[in-house]
Amino acid sequence: MSAFDPTNGLFASQFVRPDELAPVDMHKLSPVLRALVVIDGTVTKFLEAYNMEPITVETLGQAVQTLEVGQEWLEVQAGQEVLARHVTLMGGQSGTLYAYAISLTNPAAIPGDIRAAMEIQGGSVGRILLSSRIEQRREVLWYGRESSDGLPDSIRTKYDGDLLSRAYRIIVGGRPVIMIIEKFPLRDAGEPEHHKE
Repeated sequence: MSAFDPTNGLFASQFVRPDELAPVDMHKLSPVLRALVVIDGTVTKFLEAYNMEPITVETLGQAVQTLEVGQEWLEVQAGQEVLARHVTLMGGQSGTLYAYAISLTNPAAIPGDIRAAMEIQGGSVGRILLSSRIEQRREVLWYGRESSDGLPDSIRTKYDGDLLSRAYRIIVGGRPVIMIIEKFPLRDAGEPEHHKE
């Protein structure tokens, strides 16, 4: 009998994940990290419930960028504009880094009120979409293990070990509007880690 794998059939593009991502043995992950790989709800709310502390979303950068190369998962061509955001999910009480996330939004495909909320409020994409009550679905794309070498220095001062990375896209009205890559420290996300000195 083969070992059970909860990711079987779930990820749309696991076999074409980025080259820098190494395979992950689900059986060696902590239960909370296994849940974070497959969850299709709001990660921020899940982390709050699991860790029993508020999660602070800190926007590290947000800017409109013109794509040099097309982004197939957003169905946008080279030369089109996307809104790129970089955020951290931090424990509001513990100061623990729980996740680093990069999102690309196709402004042409997302309703104007949601786009305005993202530009003005910052904050969690999941929370903004929930408060908008818009019908949506998520499609998970791939996951893997990566090093922290390519992360911004502001992240590496908080954590510099390997990360569990996953990508998914949010589809509204049959069109992909947001692609999100989340990176979780490969430690038990339920055990706060003190900031590095």
